[in-house]
Amino acid sequence: MDDQALAQALARDLDAAFEPLVRAHADRCYAIALRVLGDPHDAEEAAQDALVRAYRALASYEAARIRELRLRPWLATIVVNVCRNRSRRGRPAALALDGLSGGAEPAAPSRDGPAAMAQAADDRERLAAALATLPERYRVPVVLRHIDDLSYSELAEVLGRPEGTLKAQVHRGLALLRAAAAEAGLEEVTA
Repeated sequence: MDDQALAQALARDLDAAFEPLVRAHADRCYAIALRVLGDPHDAEEAAQDALVRAYRALASYEAARIRELRLRPWLATIVVNVCRNRSRRGRPAALALDGLSGGAEPAAPSRDGPAAMAQAADDRERLAAALATLPERYRVPVVLRHIDDLSYSELAEVLGRPEGTLKAQVHRGLALLRAAAAEAGLEEVTA
């Protein structure tokens, strides 16, 4: 079920359609939270909290408003806000992260053998650690643009910033990430 059909179903019967919403978006909510917070346990809690908040918000909306929702950016906004609230409570981003895919997908098998696979996993972890050290104003737009694959217009909707500002922040964030990758001896970051 695509997001538009899901929004229609949510407007008709929130309780029946909420489970499909969770199945469709829980992994990406977790992936966003993991990249923003840097800790798998905190990310899991943040994703769950975001989905609870989404349910409560939907329960208070009129059906017409629910039908008009663009679910991906709307949920991303909730996840980012939950993560910001958690960060304000003094939880620093952890540096040990699994791969940049959000931890939802295992690495593809390599023809180069176990040593190459282990090196690639180590490189992903170091790159994820570098991402976690970026200032939030760069990290969040980079995560939403290149990990969650939101468009710049969706980014503007989620973060409440002009598209031009977000393009500059993504560009600067990637430049910082490339510099950190080069310093760590990793292959160049492409995006």
